[in-house]
Amino acid sequence: MKEHVLKCSQLSKNFGTKAALQDVSLSLEKGRIIGLLGPNGSGKTTFLKIANGLLQPSSGELQINGKKPGVETKMVVSYLPDRTYLSDQMRVSTLIQMFADFYEDFEANRAYDMLARLEIDPTDKLKTMSKGTKEKVQLILVMSRQADLYLLDEPIGGVDPATRDYILNTIIGNYRPESTVLISTHLITDVEKILDEVIFIANGKIVLHDSVDNLRDKEGKSIDALFREVFKC
Repeated sequence: MKEHVLKCSQLSKNFGTKAALQDVSLSLEKGRIIGLLGPNGSGKTTFLKIANGLLQPSSGELQINGKKPGVETKMVVSYLPDRTYLSDQMRVSTLIQMFADFYEDFEANRAYDMLARLEIDPTDKLKTMSKGTKEKVQLILVMSRQADLYLLDEPIGGVDPATRDYILNTIIGNYRPESTVLISTHLITDVEKILDEVIFIANGKIVLHDSVDNLRDKEGKSIDALFREVFKC
């Protein structure tokens, strides 16, 4: 029997009169890399924030390993937000120590190894780094955990193609086979090659959820071409 790391049922989230999510029901299996794909403003970030416990749903429910998002689930979920939350004044080595203190599953040696391969000096402060390097540091911190679920919000947005390749290779090379990675993005061409399945979301509703292989066989086209057809872009 297949195990699921995330399940949600009739999940909705409203901000005033605006519906950010509408009756979303999903089950995500363990051991998959999944693309949460949709145009800007489609509800991707809202979904990830609810899964990480940063927002409460207006109705419906979401569970991680059978539990509602909270203190327990934060210990098995590694979250990369769509913008940096790290202080520019902090040194990378200080951030590594902070993550090691906070998360039992954080592997500092793995973080230092990835930094060395990129020739990033762990004694440097974030304020001395380019945007792309900061993105890499933040991803290294997230992927150095041995989490059950990785929630990555636009991990390749706003960085150059070479950095995108590094980020995707880091994701592939540093997650456990039994873990699940959920990647939110609108840059389909770049991520398609690493995805096992995709979720199309528009106006807070799930439009499609299927494996990449099934969709390619059934539609006879790439996920990027299908995305452009569905979303008329």
